[in-house]
Amino acid sequence: MKHSYFLKTAALHRSLFASFFLCSLLLLCGSASLTNAQEPDEVVRTDVALVQLNVGVVDPRGKAVTSLAQNNFTVYEDGVKQPIFHFEPTYAPFSLVLLLDTSGSTVNFRQQFKQAAWRFLDALAPEDRVAVIQFNAKVKSLAGFSTDRKKTAYAIQIADGAGETHFYEALKYALRELDKEGPKRRKAIVVMTDGLDTQLRNSDRELLAKAQTDEEAIAAIDAKASGALNAVLTAADRQGVSIYPLALPSGDPKRLPLPSPVITGIYSAARTRLQSLADRTGGRLNDIRSLDQMARLYAEVAAELRALYTVAYQAHGERARDGKWHAIKIEVDQPELIVRTKPGYYSR
Repeated sequence: MKHSYFLKTAALHRSLFASFFLCSLLLLCGSASLTNAQEPDEVVRTDVALVQLNVGVVDPRGKAVTSLAQNNFTVYEDGVKQPIFHFEPTYAPFSLVLLLDTSGSTVNFRQQFKQAAWRFLDALAPEDRVAVIQFNAKVKSLAGFSTDRKKTAYAIQIADGAGETHFYEALKYALRELDKEGPKRRKAIVVMTDGLDTQLRNSDRELLAKAQTDEEAIAAIDAKASGALNAVLTAADRQGVSIYPLALPSGDPKRLPLPSPVITGIYSAARTRLQSLADRTGGRLNDIRSLDQMARLYAEVAAELRALYTVAYQAHGERARDGKWHAIKIEVDQPELIVRTKPGYYSR
């Protein structure tokens, strides 16, 4: 009897345990489903997209005006006035990528560009966060974002390498790193390069096989249609990143030692893309005419960054992802002042 009671009790306990385990499992699964349903906060699609502009303002003599407030600005997209969603004054800190070309074409003046980059650091505000990335055949981070200038200076010192130039891969890498700095941060990339990306150079060469004259070569390449270029511009648009190329004289199509239609076409396309990077992002292309100019140009870029406002507005509904070009115009309430920012964006 006792033995039968024991067996029945044990069976009951096993049944109760199994039921409890099954209920717990179901509760856990339900909880996981709820968690999974709530997780995509970060990927929820909205009907608005933030358009962020870095804006420079100068007086008729070209002197930077840095004392304006949000109510001094008016923004238009496609001729329609937009409410300003976010504003940063000129003294707000930046997140900056210092992008260094360490391919074979820069070996002979590596020390000069390092000294110029150090001058750039000296001209920044203490709160600006700087990362250093080098590129040749590979893209490599030498220092993450930091306000520690000694750490950043050391990263510049150890920059080294040779070989190919994977310029657009480096820009994509820099933009991914900037994305980690957050959506409201002011952002820019300053890059010293000749702009001759190895992969694009090879594809451009194929398009130039039949070119007989410089004019034919330049016409044969639609430089602004480059997929690599437009991927960078799209990513820069989404984050409001301004790109400042410092263009080395070795990439200037007007200074080729042994020009030919093919070489002229390749170099012209590379320089056109550099200009497009600057124009479309609200940056500026700086031509390095001689190596002793590098330090001054770096310092000028730093000074320009310190004189930029950031103005953001929201593009609503169908404008946010229609794939079309949207023209931007920004004005201040003092008509004599000159305002500069990017001309617009493709909403992709």
